[in-house]
Amino acid sequence: MASSIIHMVIAKEINKKLGRNEEKLLIGSVAPDISKCLNHSKEESHFIDVKGDNLPNLTNFLNKYQKHLNDDFVLGYYIHLYTDYLWFKYFITEIVDNNDIITKLNGDKIKLNGTMKVMYIYNDYTNLNIQLINKYNLNLDFLDTQNNSFAPIIEEIPYDNLAVLYDAIKDIIKNTKTKKFFVFNLDNVEKFIQTSTQIILSEIEKIL
Repeated sequence: MASSIIHMVIAKEINKKLGRNEEKLLIGSVAPDISKCLNHSKEESHFIDVKGDNLPNLTNFLNKYQKHLNDDFVLGYYIHLYTDYLWFKYFITEIVDNNDIITKLNGDKIKLNGTMKVMYIYNDYTNLNIQLINKYNLNLDFLDTQNNSFAPIIEEIPYDNLAVLYDAIKDIIKNTKTKKFFVFNLDNVEKFIQTSTQIILSEIEKIL
């Protein structure tokens, strides 16, 4: 999945056109990942078909919650799912092929097992976080205020545990490293952010 920071940057960029409550939209845009913080399966929170292709089923989400997209948290949640869909469907496949061969920025190709794949991608996220926060002027004050005043519309997540997610994001940012880029560089990620923003915004404008 895309990192929490990438999710929030895309939500913020989309909101430049929509003008919604930014804090609620940003929190919604990371909310599905609370399942990871609680060691729960992501299938439910990310609307992934158990026997499917491991991609969020956007149709299933909209069938259940499209009427609630006027709620900024719910809209942010939809942006998260759509971002993950684009990430796994188009972006990550350019880096990791079907045989789990990953191509580093220096051109080296390495065969990965599941643990190594997570290590490479996780380290890249931490490398990029501060750059993205600064470049997109991302306001993360809500991580400290820990706002939990949301109508519990989405049944797939425990709203009363959002503080756990806030703390996890703060820990990731605290551990950010600014060197040792393995797979991603800022240009690649920015292209993904720009393309995803355009695609998701276009779809939102069609269904609102």
